[in-house]
Amino acid sequence: MKNQKAALTILLLILAIYWGFRSSMPVYKNEGLVSESLFSTDRALLHVKNMSQNPHAVGFPAHAEVRDYIVSQLKKLGLEPSLQEGYTAGDHGNLSKAINIMARIEGSGNGKAFLLLSHYDSSPHSSLGASDAGSGVATVLEGIRAFLSESRTPVNDIIVLFTDAEELGLNGAELFVNQHPWAKEVGLVLNFEARGSGGPSYMLIETNRGNAKLISEFTKANPEFPVANSLAYSIYKMLPNDTDLTVFREDRDIEGFTFAFIDDHFDYHTVRDNYERLDRNTLAHQGSYLMPLLTYFSQVDISDVKSLNDDVYFNFPFFKLVSYTFDLIMPMLWLAITLFVLILIYGLRKKFLNVKKMAKGFLPLLLVLIFNGVIGYYGWNGLRFLYPEYYDMLHGFTYNGYYYIMAFVLFSVSTCFWFYHRFGKLEVANLLVAPLFLWLLICLAIAYYLPGASYFILPVFGLLASLLVVMHQKEPNVFVLLLLALPALWIFPTLIKMFPVALGLKMMVSSTLLTTLTFFLLLPVFGFYSQKKLLSYVLFILFLGFMASAHFNAQFTPENAKPSSLLYVLNADDNTAQWATYDHKPIAWNKNYIGTKPATNKGSGPALGNKYGTGYTYVAEAPLKSIALPNYEKTGDTIIGDERLLKIRIRPQRNVNRLEIFTNNVPILKAAVNEIPLSDYYLEHRKSNKLITHYISDNDYTELALTIPKNEILELQLYEASNDLLTNPLFTIPQRPANSIPMPFVLNDAILVKKTMRFE
Repeated sequence: MKNQKAALTILLLILAIYWGFRSSMPVYKNEGLVSESLFSTDRALLHVKNMSQNPHAVGFPAHAEVRDYIVSQLKKLGLEPSLQEGYTAGDHGNLSKAINIMARIEGSGNGKAFLLLSHYDSSPHSSLGASDAGSGVATVLEGIRAFLSESRTPVNDIIVLFTDAEELGLNGAELFVNQHPWAKEVGLVLNFEARGSGGPSYMLIETNRGNAKLISEFTKANPEFPVANSLAYSIYKMLPNDTDLTVFREDRDIEGFTFAFIDDHFDYHTVRDNYERLDRNTLAHQGSYLMPLLTYFSQVDISDVKSLNDDVYFNFPFFKLVSYTFDLIMPMLWLAITLFVLILIYGLRKKFLNVKKMAKGFLPLLLVLIFNGVIGYYGWNGLRFLYPEYYDMLHGFTYNGYYYIMAFVLFSVSTCFWFYHRFGKLEVANLLVAPLFLWLLICLAIAYYLPGASYFILPVFGLLASLLVVMHQKEPNVFVLLLLALPALWIFPTLIKMFPVALGLKMMVSSTLLTTLTFFLLLPVFGFYSQKKLLSYVLFILFLGFMASAHFNAQFTPENAKPSSLLYVLNADDNTAQWATYDHKPIAWNKNYIGTKPATNKGSGPALGNKYGTGYTYVAEAPLKSIALPNYEKTGDTIIGDERLLKIRIRPQRNVNRLEIFTNNVPILKAAVNEIPLSDYYLEHRKSNKLITHYISDNDYTELALTIPKNEILELQLYEASNDLLTNPLFTIPQRPANSIPMPFVLNDAILVKKTMRFE
């Protein structure tokens, strides 16, 4: 009978976890005819399909085609779109000409405007941009269509903004926020983004102050499937991952919400970010956010959504978004600590608890926590040792990554059962004291250092209640204990999955540790299992099964292709040329050019900027080709006191996509590029002597105005790149095999020319 109950509770536990995931987002169905007033995922998908036919980064031919398509769709909705064009350099020294698309729906009131935001450029150079951020543009277009179909007049003006050059440094957002008159009228922003091609869309708040009013208004709007927690944004603020909304917050103190999905992270910024791989449920989830929020915020006063107070918030099945003020964090913590102490005293007096046995309860807890922590910490390094090709997935999340997450979770639970089997003679009540003590310590640290995660205290209350139950009942009702464990089952599994997906499998330690900590919260149920050893073995076999599945899915296929790279690097200074790659495991396609000898350096000159600081792994001598070199002329040279103002114009002599300029160690006192000043802060803190990266449109020139000390000699190193290695008639590079795609985040499929200029 006990074994039957154990089997049933395991089944219910699995169903509870499944429901926690299942209830977080809508399920897409082929809709057929949908009312004109409703958001249609199918209609939004048509926009995604039309915008993701080709890579459309700034300067690419399809970039203008996508812009024209969006403008035409806005006109079909009866709006009068306008364009804002201009150069910006952002905070990262990335210069580009951004062309923003804007439209406005006039409201009946005179309050602040409500802005819908996404970006329409894709990442250089191969990304098709279906998810990032074609899905965002499509969501807004379809949402506005549904809103206007009922001939509604909003109270607040609604501004639609599709920014450009987001991928290059949030340039379009900076252009709008700092130069367009509409920006000062904006009171709230909804931003739609993506860092993968599927999964739930997470709501993230951007605010310079407290979030309490934003959470209150969001809750009143009542979206059906909110997926959000204050921990996620606390972590998001620590990471160097900004969105267009960040510019609104930092430059104009305008607050708002970002809705972004991150699953299938391996598609991010690749050619596989296409229409076919965009999760239909995910697009439906974006629409489920937009429609109630659009309806609500177009009508209510948004002139003051700022607050000095913060709320803890998290989503919970049946309750949607749960929130409470930060002011309750310490009272709830001290209440839990007080209850723990009182229960401890009561249990000792009534002899339900024994000091020696409670102390022994710390042994399995500490052993399993350390063991699973070590396995998780070194897990990714071990996998890359066995599969070196994983180094070439710069995202850090492999196609079989979900198998690995499941495998490590099963392994963690298996070891938990094994260690607690070894201490099976201890009564469950005595075993629960150690987890409670540990969790209260964790919650105490969270309260001071990561208050956004303070809702972790709620499962601890469930554990405290369970301790009271098991102290008074020799054979308690396991279903009551399972009910008390629901907060743990509905809060932590999503985080166990989210961290390695969002941050890469290097964060597998977060999954193994969170799994272990969650197991501790479930000890009131598991502690009464008589077959812990058997469960440990069964789970270990399942672990081996998922590892085997991961192994059999480790091979690259046309569906899940290996990233690869190849460059032709011409050094015009010494008239030499090299083939180069970033691949740790080259494939036959590029191995023919770069050979098998690892690079002894990272290529001549400073490493070109890329997201992960990746350098060349293999280089080989290449034949010289007649590549047209950039032309430059000194258009001004003026001495003013102790300073020298140099004006230099650089023109490409071939079709190029990017120009990166580095200086020698001469102090750059002031600098402007194409009449855009670079900030003093940037000039003081620039890395590797990088001056500017110009993402070039229409083969435009680059004009520098540099102020240096008058007695200094200035040297500029130019790195001019075109992404046409595979199509340039000077080369006969074959197309990649079907099981390989261009590596993202690095300069790729490129002809790169280095040239040095000296000004004495």
